[in-house]
Amino acid sequence: MSDDDKTPAREVIADYAQAHFRYFRTADGTVYAQRNGHPVARPIRSQGTSGSHRQELMVSLFKDGVGVFNGTALKEALDLIEALAMSEDVQSVHIRVAPGFDGATWLDLGRDDGKSVRIHPTGWDIAIPDPREVCWRRTQLTGELPLPAKDTDGKGIDLLLRLCNFANAETECLAIAWLIGCLGPSVPVPAPFLTGPQGAGKSTGGRMLVRIIEGMSGDLRRAPKDEENLVAAVAAGWVTALDNLSHMTPDLSDAMCCIVTGIENVKRALFTDGDVFRVGYRRPLLLTGIDVGVIRPDLAERLLPLRLERPRVRRTEAELWAEYAEVLPVVLGSLLDLTVKVRSVEAETPTDLRMADFARLCAQLDAATGLGALTAYRASLDDLNDDVIEGDLLAQTVLRHADAIEPGAAQRMTSTEWLHCLSRLYSGDELRALPKGWPTTGKVLSDRLKRLQPTLAARGVLIDTGRTSEGRYLEMTRLATSTPHQQQRMY
Repeated sequence: MSDDDKTPAREVIADYAQAHFRYFRTADGTVYAQRNGHPVARPIRSQGTSGSHRQELMVSLFKDGVGVFNGTALKEALDLIEALAMSEDVQSVHIRVAPGFDGATWLDLGRDDGKSVRIHPTGWDIAIPDPREVCWRRTQLTGELPLPAKDTDGKGIDLLLRLCNFANAETECLAIAWLIGCLGPSVPVPAPFLTGPQGAGKSTGGRMLVRIIEGMSGDLRRAPKDEENLVAAVAAGWVTALDNLSHMTPDLSDAMCCIVTGIENVKRALFTDGDVFRVGYRRPLLLTGIDVGVIRPDLAERLLPLRLERPRVRRTEAELWAEYAEVLPVVLGSLLDLTVKVRSVEAETPTDLRMADFARLCAQLDAATGLGALTAYRASLDDLNDDVIEGDLLAQTVLRHADAIEPGAAQRMTSTEWLHCLSRLYSGDELRALPKGWPTTGKVLSDRLKRLQPTLAARGVLIDTGRTSEGRYLEMTRLATSTPHQQQRMY
């Protein structure tokens, strides 16, 4: 056969690839390759990394006796395939947790054979998902989970709580509610903040919670120095766990708020002037530390404090993790059983809490088990409000001023007048200097009070803004009726 009669290498590769792989695009335009009958998808533009589609295609061509091809032929074939895939239907790819058909949820076990857990309204099963229902995306952060045990009778939850050093039953039920929330692809969950005295096993407890979802390779990390690195780590995994936080900058605090409730990041595409790529993310987040200093009000509404205590009997790391690995299939099986049970229960959604989805999950957990998770969640938010107030002198001063307002009455002034009023109240007769960070203008004061609105409202003080013909104003109202708990906590 003459050289003119030979089929070009790029056509051989393209024909083979389209016969053995399914190619599709996501909403952001990324093209993925999925081996026929297998749920794991890989972006075709991954180059030079372990497990890339380019490598997968090269190995398949060699093993099936088609041949070994140079890089130019592979590039030309993949360029053609990518162009053809842009006309295909859009499908999403998921990391670890995904929604399925008929109200089901899938959990990726990270196995090479594609076996996953399908959580449906009547139970859960181990199966390989239909590639058109679920496409898994794997990264280096995707660890392998053991096959969960069936018919555990709930003993896995008891085994987990025995290994962790949670301080009380309220903390235990909140940890369980968070784990159930992590198995929901569309439920934003607050970030557990594991705290306690030195030696309480915060890092170990954090690893145990994370590894139920991420496998034994899941671990804690130091907080990245900038938001870009944090976003990259978050986008590559499901649960992001940051260890030993001692300080939280405003930028890091804002980034954590975005991770919990979801946001989209848009950046310029490499080697282009006008094109961009989008990274959308909403992930479960876990934090550990003894004290992170002042907590901003918007982050406080998204935190879930879990207190640990020092264990009475110390064990070696080897003994502890050997036992954990042994019981992990039972723990995962019990968690799946409880998830099915909780999801089958109807409960009213509390309308007064920021994380309403998680509050409803706590109410469902209470209805299914009677644990009292919703009450514990409200108490934890109240404690966090105390932390915010204790770390903010402006909030303390506002509450002191509100004590002088008649219950049910409102007081209205401009932001500048409020600044002078609160500054005089803080300085007092001793004329002490205003602290660093105190508002310097009426506009700064107005912005600070807007951020403090939820915290102050929890203590029976409402802050509102408006405009009249004379200009803008701030109005402070002391609620006519407040709970005994609020009255007790007034500063």
